[in-house]
Amino acid sequence: MKKMSLLLGSVCLSLICATVSFASGTIKIGALFAVTGPASFLGEPEKRTLELLVKEANEKGGINGQKLEAVIYDTGGDATKAVQLATKLIKDDKVSVIIGPSTTGESMAVIPVAEKGKVPLISCAAGIKITDPAKHWVFKTPANDQVAAEKILTYMNSKRQKKIALLTVTDGFGASGREQIKALAKRKGFTVVADEVYSPKDTDMTAQLTKIRGIKPDAIICWGTNPGPAVIAKNVRQLGINIPLYMSHGVASKKFIELAGAASEGVMLPTGKLAIYDAVAKNDPQYKLLKSYDQSYKKAYGTEASTFGGYAYDAFLLATGAIKKGAKTPEQIRNGIEQSRKLVSISGIFNISPKDHNGLDLSAFEMVKIVSGDWALIK
Repeated sequence: MKKMSLLLGSVCLSLICATVSFASGTIKIGALFAVTGPASFLGEPEKRTLELLVKEANEKGGINGQKLEAVIYDTGGDATKAVQLATKLIKDDKVSVIIGPSTTGESMAVIPVAEKGKVPLISCAAGIKITDPAKHWVFKTPANDQVAAEKILTYMNSKRQKKIALLTVTDGFGASGREQIKALAKRKGFTVVADEVYSPKDTDMTAQLTKIRGIKPDAIICWGTNPGPAVIAKNVRQLGINIPLYMSHGVASKKFIELAGAASEGVMLPTGKLAIYDAVAKNDPQYKLLKSYDQSYKKAYGTEASTFGGYAYDAFLLATGAIKKGAKTPEQIRNGIEQSRKLVSISGIFNISPKDHNGLDLSAFEMVKIVSGDWALIK
């Protein structure tokens, strides 16, 4: 009888341990960021942000008793490498969700991998084609480039700047932005009087800008990510062009100001509220989160948080929001993300639906102007 009691006790103890072990299991979050290479200004803050959030979550006991593990790979901004690493995350690392990649080109390349592998992908890139049309397993956190383009054109319209000169980079992000601007311009009564492009590796755009200067547009819109836009800002200054210069949200970090130097003065662009949260009303639903993120990032890394790191923050919010509600499998996490409503984030307030896997609108952006080497809210 005594032996039986000991045996039953041992079995019960084993069951309890098994239950505890299950409850405290690990949820793997995969990530693909361009930590090195030309797009490192995107990938580095994304990587740092995800590592910080995972660390903070685990210090608080994880989520529903489950520890988080971030499996992060550096793509170097290379689409082929991103595909290889996405496959590794799904097949070898068995992750439940993937955050990233950092760029539009990489994201478009990885989409078929995520769809075939049936693992939710939350891209940190802005190209509208990533989620339009909606794909079952794919989401993204930056507002669509169409929204950013509309924000610029709305402001230009208020200034009666109707003749546009375009200067866009020939990568996925630039091609998408160019397409969206031209379509919106046509619908909203603008005229595209110049349509110039440049390569991501070009180091001088004076030829394109000289053509633009001769056409005399009301404004120039440059669409690209660093370092090209910084070169363009310098070329504009060197050529003595006094036409208003607008940039895309692809340069919404202090890195652009650092690269362009004095030539960044007066440049205008749409950006998320993080860059200028001190100027945001204290009762704004995003204010507390923006302030908390910036302070935590500064404490951890000694520098201010960037809009790009915020894209990874939002992806983490979307994924863990689903997990907090009981999602465990990739399918359950995907379903939970798709049901995200009124989710206050760094980039805006997400309202995701089966037909909209981005869920942000014009309210995600503010127009800013670079004044004395810093962002100034345009009111």
